[in-house]
Amino acid sequence: MRGDARTELTHPLVAALSQAAAEILGGDGFAVGADTRESGPELVSAIHAGVRRAGGSSVDLGVLPTPAVALWCARHDVAGAMVSASHNPWHDNGVKFFAPGGAKLSDEIQDRIQERFDVLLGGPAPDPADGVDRHAAAAAAHVAAVVGSVEPGCLTGLRLVIDCANGAVFDIAPGALRALGAEVIVVAAEPDGRNINDGCGSTHPERLQARVVAEGAHVGLAFDGDADRLLAVDHTGTLIDGDEIIAICALDAHSRGVLTGDAVVVTVMTNLGFRRSMAAAGIDVVDTKVGDRYVLEELDARGLALGGEQSGHVIFRTLAATGDGLLTAVQLLAAVQRAGRPLAELAAAAMTRLPQVLQNVRVASHPDDLDEQLMPLVAAAELRLGDRGRILVRPSGTEPLIRVMVEAETDAEAAMEADALSAAVSGLFGT
Repeated sequence: MRGDARTELTHPLVAALSQAAAEILGGDGFAVGADTRESGPELVSAIHAGVRRAGGSSVDLGVLPTPAVALWCARHDVAGAMVSASHNPWHDNGVKFFAPGGAKLSDEIQDRIQERFDVLLGGPAPDPADGVDRHAAAAAAHVAAVVGSVEPGCLTGLRLVIDCANGAVFDIAPGALRALGAEVIVVAAEPDGRNINDGCGSTHPERLQARVVAEGAHVGLAFDGDADRLLAVDHTGTLIDGDEIIAICALDAHSRGVLTGDAVVVTVMTNLGFRRSMAAAGIDVVDTKVGDRYVLEELDARGLALGGEQSGHVIFRTLAATGDGLLTAVQLLAAVQRAGRPLAELAAAAMTRLPQVLQNVRVASHPDDLDEQLMPLVAAAELRLGDRGRILVRPSGTEPLIRVMVEAETDAEAAMEADALSAAVSGLFGT
């Protein structure tokens, strides 16, 4: 659940939501963490109160990344919550729940929590939860796990610029990377409660790109507010997104014979250039709906180890239960060091990105026969593109929008097909 913490995410609402979650997931030892937003402490307090109302007990992990909460839940076999709105501005906040063991919630479990929440909402506010145990060691445990996932000193010789987004990773990422031998220049690591993601981080990498070039650094790393995703920057200042990061790591693992199942899991938004590269290397690509939890579900169902999203959510399933920006950084940099080549060269060799155009068409509603009505439009566009491109038209899961995505050999062709499709969709369903 996300919203404006000044007007929407009230203490009673979050307490009721957390009571419902604790009743469904189990409230014994419920773990709670948060990023650096000004509203974090109030919402953390509400979660503790809700868990207490459910008859459970909770522990406070303090300010730390989302994957550190998931790791704590996995190691202690408890449920938990992370208070964060990820890449959103400071005035937004949210609550993300983990099932016991650190797993993302299934649709069924979410529905059950929703049903119970609907009953509890509007009831009397719970009493404040006093005497909550604090476990400051959770962040250190996360760092130890990340650093221990690669060879000691494997980043020696690398000069890095890291953008911590003034978020949850501000006080742990520099030390973790230095512990592995890297020289680290840090930016956006002075959170004040309101500067999280403010002109920095993975959603605003422009300053990082310029700084990498100015400092003569080998690589730049851009985290988001809760540090569950990562984008990289090569020495020329070029942005390296999640598709390219996954491609580099997949090819590295495949070359060493350690890519489980010789397959990766990505979403339908992943660029066609990635798919062509994986096919050429003999690596299977498994598609899921948009959302890192669907990637995780498919990884577990198929027993695979690597997957993620274009946005920089990358899951190394044998090492973590969720996307982890710091872990992704370390794994990517280790692959760069093994190759003995600059990140720019690795990214260029890993895949050739096709131009991709994304457009949103506002609609009054999503009709039940949406797919049926769209099929002739999509089929005609696919016939024109042939194997030179790819089309995806889908309803938004959160807004009254239909999203149109077209990939083609040229920007002009992708834009032309996207414009034509968007106009047709608007004619059928537009407001």
